[in-house]
Amino acid sequence: MATSPIKFGTSGWRGLIADDFTFANVRLAVTAIAEHVKTKAKQPTILVGYDTRFYSEEFSQLAVDILQHHEIRTLLCETFTPTPAVAYEIMRRKLDGAINFTASHNPAQYHGLKFSSADAGPALPEVTKDIEARVAKMIAKDGPFPMTPAAGSHGKNSSGERVNLRENYLRRLEELVHFDTLRKTKSGFVIDALHGCGAGYLDRAFADHGVTVQAMRTERDCLFDGTGPDVSEENLAPLRKAVIDSNATAGLATDGDADRFGIVDRDGTWIQPNLILALVYDYLVETRKWKMPAARSVATTQMIDAVAKSHGQTTYQTPVGFKYIGQLIREDKIALGGEESAGLTIRGHVPEKDGILACLLVAEMIAARGASIAEQIRAMFKKLGREFWPVRENLHLSDEQKANAVKRVVVDASTLLGRKVVSIDRTDGAKFVFDDGSWMLLRLSGTEPLLRLYVEAESAAASAKLTGEATKWVLQG
Repeated sequence: MATSPIKFGTSGWRGLIADDFTFANVRLAVTAIAEHVKTKAKQPTILVGYDTRFYSEEFSQLAVDILQHHEIRTLLCETFTPTPAVAYEIMRRKLDGAINFTASHNPAQYHGLKFSSADAGPALPEVTKDIEARVAKMIAKDGPFPMTPAAGSHGKNSSGERVNLRENYLRRLEELVHFDTLRKTKSGFVIDALHGCGAGYLDRAFADHGVTVQAMRTERDCLFDGTGPDVSEENLAPLRKAVIDSNATAGLATDGDADRFGIVDRDGTWIQPNLILALVYDYLVETRKWKMPAARSVATTQMIDAVAKSHGQTTYQTPVGFKYIGQLIREDKIALGGEESAGLTIRGHVPEKDGILACLLVAEMIAARGASIAEQIRAMFKKLGREFWPVRENLHLSDEQKANAVKRVVVDASTLLGRKVVSIDRTDGAKFVFDDGSWMLLRLSGTEPLLRLYVEAESAAASAKLTGEATKWVLQG
């Protein structure tokens, strides 16, 4: 049987534009999604959204044409729309799902497709496997270019109902964020949309509630300054400069589809998402009185566990991929769920990452506590009685090196890198926890051709040492 050219990773299907992300493959993917949706609902309604990338509108219109050909009612976003707003609209209208054209934080040469089910979260593996199988079946039957009446029309036949999700989503944020607390901030914030979907959302939320805000990189740029819309320290250098120059309280950024957050402290320091997750969880338990566990992926800081313990709570550990955290949100089991790759959501909200909400909660927390992020981190370390220094390295390995690394981590060792191993976790990849509380995790990326190495220890020096030793161990093969 033919294999599917559509492969869903930890967050949707992504590919290089004009290489594997083509109109032919989009047609296959959307046709398979249409068939899948028809097995779940008699008269389904699907929302179609898109980000600011090259050809987003054209891919979206093709999706509408195909869905309508399959007698599926469509709602098409009239402009670029954040992923969390798409998720909220599924919940609000009780839709049967959404197709969202975005490659999130990937570089400009990528495009992507995220499919969300009726539960508003990223599609679970059983759903994406079904879609991939349907694509493979179509190719086996008709070849890689299935023709439908909609094929090639790119918007000439139909338009679908047009919707704008902004006002309803912003109203939802008013129910989640304490804007009265946020207004107490003396100096304002700088917002960096990184040329993505957060523009007109995060800056609007501040401005509507009388908070001084300066917004940058709000216009569309399909090349994203040549760097890509990732909220990395490197990419946020212009935000760092703007924060220092304007003497702002903090810099707040969202990635390409606004599901991830980036935070720059008032002195220009980029703050690790890991540390933000632990602080915001602590803040929510205190201010919302949510005496509930947190959830984090296996690759995320165990500082969250320490914070939970300080409140008499536990932590759920999940594989990498926000869909697993989303399930816990839907079941109302956690106050906050987060991933070290800058994804966060909270109780009662969408089972999906929300970078806009994350930025607003950080701003509220700074205003409420009257302290910089660095000061809050130091206070938290003191309260917990230890420090946490998480590191993530992307190892670009040859296929042979990758295969060797995978083989090596299968072994159950009692000692590794001269350290005593107290537990090995294979939730996702292989995580070795050592007797001093430090740990390392190796896993293959679900979105890029990389082996990811994660480590955490009690000091910057200890983390650097462990990272170096672990990298050497992997490369030795």
